[in-house]
Amino acid sequence: MDLYAQIAALIAEGRPFVLATVIESAGSTPQKPGSKMVVLGDCSLRGTVGGGAIEQQIIDAARALLEGPEQTRTIETHLTHELGMCCGGRMKVFLEKHGAPARLTVYGAGHVGKELAALALKVGFRVTVVDARPEWASAERFPGCEVRREDPEHHAREQEGGPQDYFCVTTHDHPLDQAVVEALLSKPAAYLGVIGSRRKAERFRMRLKAGGAEEAALDRIRSPMGVAIGALTPEEIAVSIVAELVQVRRSGQPRR
Repeated sequence: MDLYAQIAALIAEGRPFVLATVIESAGSTPQKPGSKMVVLGDCSLRGTVGGGAIEQQIIDAARALLEGPEQTRTIETHLTHELGMCCGGRMKVFLEKHGAPARLTVYGAGHVGKELAALALKVGFRVTVVDARPEWASAERFPGCEVRREDPEHHAREQEGGPQDYFCVTTHDHPLDQAVVEALLSKPAAYLGVIGSRRKAERFRMRLKAGGAEEAALDRIRSPMGVAIGALTPEEIAVSIVAELVQVRRSGQPRR
């Protein structure tokens, strides 16, 4: 498998990596411009930029890039003066981070869920839709999404969560909405939102608090979720919600 095919496979699997590309070289160097190497978080490699000290320098820089907020970095090194290599040349390498895509789980395959899933796919989320109703949860209604035909509360309880997870609760039943939120409340996530009115949100908050939920956990819930644009139709509501998801993905938190 060539390097580009391996890169495509990593992207399809959602595995973060750094692509290192030699963009300039002068004198004697182990690799010339255009040479590429992929570095994964476990330090496994695909391709090479020359081996030895220069490659180790690139691996260390790539790991730091994966763990930090920056997306790119350029390294320029004199192989003899800075690394003690006998080549005697100079190399410039461009590093580009490819992070794991954000994962959106939509609980509820109704009208809003359908539009929400479709729009979220277009802006780069990997989307899973969860609903126990076979007439609603189908691959035909949700092309490009993973469809899980199971009880949303059970699915929510099985989730581990993480910094790349976004949860949107849009089921057909208010008690089920609350059960899913209760199951997700303790899970780490970038976003947890529930569809509904302010009155519904206030009732949920009171019930969750009465059940022992802490204020800090309750403050994580976005309800009503979405940017306030006066949305009415399922399509407009989806635009509102996805706008907030993008806002969180880009800035780390929704605007209050």
